[in-house]
Amino acid sequence: MNKNKLKGFTLLELMIVVAIVSILATIAFPSYQSYVQKGNRADAISAMQAILDAQERFYLNNNTYTTDLDDPDPTIGLGFPNDAIALANYNIAAAACGSGLTTCVEITATAIGDQVADGNLIMNTQGRADRDDGAITSLTGR
Repeated sequence: MNKNKLKGFTLLELMIVVAIVSILATIAFPSYQSYVQKGNRADAISAMQAILDAQERFYLNNNTYTTDLDDPDPTIGLGFPNDAIALANYNIAAAACGSGLTTCVEITATAIGDQVADGNLIMNTQGRADRDDGAITSLTGR
C-alpha cells in the first residue's frame, strides 16, 4: 500500500518566514524613506536653482528681482508654470531678502506631507543654500 504524503509547509515554518520578513521590513523601510526624501530634496533643489537662474535673467532686464514666479509678463514675473513651483512634496515661494528686492531674493521650498521631517530648503541670490530641519544644514557642504 502506498501512502500519499502531503506536501506543504507547516504552520511553524510559515510563522518563522513571517517573522523574518517583518524583521527585514522593519530595518529596510526607514532606509527606503530616507532615500525617497533625498530624491524629493534633489528635485526641489533643481527647481529652486532653475528659479534662481531665471531671477538673475530677470534682474539683468529689470534691475530688480521679483517675488512673482508664475506671471508670464517678463516685466512682472518669471513665467514658471504652477507645477514647477508647487511640487508634490514642496511649495516654492520667493521673498525679498533683508535689504529688499533690488539686492537679493530668497527662494524657500516649504516641505509638505511626508517630506516635513526632512525640513525646508532656503536659497538666495547671495549664495545661501541651506536646509532647515530644526538645525540649519548647508546644502553646499561648506
